[in-house]
Amino acid sequence: MNTEPDRRRRPPTDGLPRTEPMSPMQVRQNAAAKRMLRRLVQGENPPTAPLSIVDRLVGSPYANPMIQVGGVDAAARKTIDFAVKLAESMFRYGAGALEVETSIIAITAAFGLKNIEVDITNQSVAINYAPKDQTPITVLRVVRSWTNNYAGLAQVHQLVTDIVAGGVGREEAVRRLEDITRSAKPFPRWMVTVAFGVFAAVFVGVLGGGLGASMVAFVSNLLVSLLARQLGRWRTPDFFITAACSFLVTIIALLLWRFGSPLGVQIAPAIVVVGGILLLLPTGRLVSSVQDAINGFPVTAAGRFLSTLLTFGAVVAGIAVGFVVGELTGSEPIDVTKTFPPAYDLWVVVILTAIAVIMIGITEQTDSKLLLPTAAVGVVGYLVLIACDALGLGSRFAPALAAVVIGLLARVVALRMGAPQLVVAVPASLILLPGLAIFRSMYVLTIEETEILIGAGGMLNAGAIVLGVAAGIVLGDTLARPLTRSLASNERRRARRR
Repeated sequence: MNTEPDRRRRPPTDGLPRTEPMSPMQVRQNAAAKRMLRRLVQGENPPTAPLSIVDRLVGSPYANPMIQVGGVDAAARKTIDFAVKLAESMFRYGAGALEVETSIIAITAAFGLKNIEVDITNQSVAINYAPKDQTPITVLRVVRSWTNNYAGLAQVHQLVTDIVAGGVGREEAVRRLEDITRSAKPFPRWMVTVAFGVFAAVFVGVLGGGLGASMVAFVSNLLVSLLARQLGRWRTPDFFITAACSFLVTIIALLLWRFGSPLGVQIAPAIVVVGGILLLLPTGRLVSSVQDAINGFPVTAAGRFLSTLLTFGAVVAGIAVGFVVGELTGSEPIDVTKTFPPAYDLWVVVILTAIAVIMIGITEQTDSKLLLPTAAVGVVGYLVLIACDALGLGSRFAPALAAVVIGLLARVVALRMGAPQLVVAVPASLILLPGLAIFRSMYVLTIEETEILIGAGGMLNAGAIVLGVAAGIVLGDTLARPLTRSLASNERRRARRR
């Protein structure tokens, strides 16, 4: 056999070192190294590839929805109508934009709709369905009213969870949503009014006020609640309702300071006013606006921030007018630098804090089964606040750190109880807000004209604390997401068993 042609084609290799063939392990390692190098150089996806809308569910309780197939495109309009009505209900009950968006994406994906786009602003929800080679469908819903109904928000959250689990069809989902929107709130109006007054009385005790100050705060806040209800019947704008309520609680405190209380004990007006204005502050709206800004909804956040600022302005305006009227009546100057030592032992203050949080939950119409867990979260946050103050962390950082703890615990507790984080976090965090700082700053701005810069600085400081508390709640919610993935999956497994 002639091998001469082979020698001409191949170069001589006698001088090269001999190499052993690679083992299967080395082949796999080589391939893995090539893949890693390719990822480092090229990336897994093209940089201009659009983000799938279902990827927005990552980190939410509705990740990986169970898709229900079979004739969904034929009834796409019904699914979209249901989704936009559910979104409107969530907005009315105080949900954030991210929660509304993820709920829409989750239920439309669960019912088999693709090619969905969602656009959310401060007052409207738009859903566009544009399947290939078909006529697109766009539905817009404007939200024109808001109400305190955290129980309804928790029920809507549970409905979305059941839909994502695949255990609820569209017809049943529509029926359940109708039942939620038509059902009565868990607490009657008279109980909400009493809870408003009890919160003020209890919180005054937490701040260091005695029994007399708590009684004055209780009565004045009953009057505030009745005034707000009457002005609401007259279709008065919310700005003027808040300003009128803030004025009423301020003037009552100043008149009692000027003429003396029926109890024969002179009560510092600052501590009474603080108990009255805390429930007037738009805590839930502020938390939602900060959450929307952080989560990438600038238009919605801007609208809610403006609404929040108007409410804060109404509170400040009411206090300022109260000071002016009080000065006309000959009210004596107030020592706004006065501090209030604890009036009760720590264990009593802890109990009062728990009662205050429960009262907030009643005013927000929270489900009764969530009241005690929310109170527990609020107590933990208050203890963290006390510990931070004892460590000397400062009046701005301590409430923010306590809010982070509240936000983290609120997500864990809320998902375990089948509710969104906001339902637990907002009532538990209200005790962190700087009511005394707002009162003192407004007094200096309104009465002591020579100290305007000090008053303005105090208002900026109070605003920084409020924003720190709101951002802390959102940060706590974000930190808790890796800890609550199993809770969301457990919720879906329970829904499947039902």
